[in-house]
Amino acid sequence: MELDLAALRTFAAVIDEGTFEAAARTLHITPSAVSQRIKALEQQVGRVLVQRVKPARATDSGRVVLTLARQVAHLEQETMASLNPDTAQTSTLPLVVNADSLSTWMIPALARLAPEHRVLFDLHREDEYHSTALLREGTVMAAVTSISEPVQGCTVETLGSMRYRALCSREFADHWFPDGPTPEALAVAPMLDFDRKDELQARFLRGFTRRRVHPPRHFVPGSSAFSDAVHYGLGWGLLPELHTGSDHGLVELDPARPIDVPLYWQRWKLESPLLTALTSAVREGAREALR
Repeated sequence: MELDLAALRTFAAVIDEGTFEAAARTLHITPSAVSQRIKALEQQVGRVLVQRVKPARATDSGRVVLTLARQVAHLEQETMASLNPDTAQTSTLPLVVNADSLSTWMIPALARLAPEHRVLFDLHREDEYHSTALLREGTVMAAVTSISEPVQGCTVETLGSMRYRALCSREFADHWFPDGPTPEALAVAPMLDFDRKDELQARFLRGFTRRRVHPPRHFVPGSSAFSDAVHYGLGWGLLPELHTGSDHGLVELDPARPIDVPLYWQRWKLESPLLTALTSAVREGAREALR
């Protein structure tokens, strides 16, 4: 089966732009032509690829085809750049990274790419245990993730581990933990979570208390804001050592119980000089920063 390249580009545009009309404007064709191309592609693969809602979404089968569409577009762009280096267009690399990596070691790693690669980054932020969903959807080319099982069509390699420690301010400890961080005190002391996907604090609690406790929770969805919330005594939470260093002026709830979060690099299984260069940069950055 040979899929029509124009139809693949049109399908990707519909998902990216959210409607057939917006895709038509991007591609400089009529909405009718967009509809005809999508119908022809669906007939060819024998599956419904687009959920006709606003914004348009790919079906499960559509996600598979969307990944192919993005890979073909990427290879087309690299091929043209190799043939015409003087007129090569800038490539965009969509990546998904967890918040703490994004705020510590990932940006210096991306900056390692040489200027001649002419690359722009489209960075998505997602919890490290949920980031592979964007790979499955075809939204991104690569992911920093804690999932070691490779997504279909992707390779995976170990980057290292990010170490976290449970910390609070001195004033917070004096108020909530006068006798130390006992299970009873931890059951009522305010806790910080990054968002509702954040399981780090709950994981620490289970290991420390050996019981189910449900303390009140603040949700602070930003790495710097989360760190500030700990320093200002809003609650206790786990901070990466890369953020705090050793001279953080905070009280550690249990120095013998750090949590190490493994990180992996998953990327398309694609022979691409740009993806290879990106992987080398990420690998080197992780080697310097992670355990």
